[in-house]
Amino acid sequence: MVKNQEVLLDSDHKSEETPVAADRTLLNLEDIKTFADTVEIDDVKEIIENQIRSNMAIAHEGMTGKYGLGIGRIIRETYSNDMLTKMRSLTAAASEARMGGCDMPVVINSGSGNQGIACSVPLIVYAREMELPDYVLYRALVFSNLLTVYQKQYIGKLSAFCGAVSASCAAGAGITYMGGGELSVIKKTIENTLANIPGIICDGAKISCAAKIAASLDAAFLAHHLAMNGQSYAPYTGILKEEAGETISCVGQIGKEGMKETDKEILRIMLERV
Repeated sequence: MVKNQEVLLDSDHKSEETPVAADRTLLNLEDIKTFADTVEIDDVKEIIENQIRSNMAIAHEGMTGKYGLGIGRIIRETYSNDMLTKMRSLTAAASEARMGGCDMPVVINSGSGNQGIACSVPLIVYAREMELPDYVLYRALVFSNLLTVYQKQYIGKLSAFCGAVSASCAAGAGITYMGGGELSVIKKTIENTLANIPGIICDGAKISCAAKIAASLDAAFLAHHLAMNGQSYAPYTGILKEEAGETISCVGQIGKEGMKETDKEILRIMLERV
């Protein structure tokens, strides 16, 4: 390591330990729900409470309007004072603060602060508004976090596919989970979301990510209400498959393989200004 031509560290030491990545291929919808239903709360309480505390703190900070366009405050003041408005405003505010330079900590998901925010803040708002017990929220956050990880394993770490879609889809499914929806209803929520917004592009981490999260949560909450009313799009409607897991895999392939050229084109457009 060199700073201002001064060598700060010169070492040949190499760690003999190779980090072992978690085997995410073990994840599937059925086992994620079973784990969320049965995990000992004490085993996950510390990390989940940290996510609640940290991500809600930056959400409230973002509502001050000092970051970006002040999207959270504008959503709250412009739209009706209902559940969706509260979820969208606080989640978008947290993202905008994060992207706008706020140095408050965030509990991330799949390497992304925005995804950690989007898969958690809506559930926290929903649980508090509905006055649900803490253990219900903890289990729902376990479910939502794992569902986000599950979706992202197919997409990869970097893609032109916006991660707000995956995280918001998980949030919608998590709300269905909190609302007592069975696995079949949760799958409908996922399918309804992915039938709607699988085409949002990622053009870098910046304050407009907050607007994409707000739009994605709108779609996810609509998907939740449709599913809770027994409505879902039929298999083979567009990219939908017979099973929600198959649909998730296909969306992942679109993001990982199908959007490679999109990624190059986005980069070309962005570099034209320099």
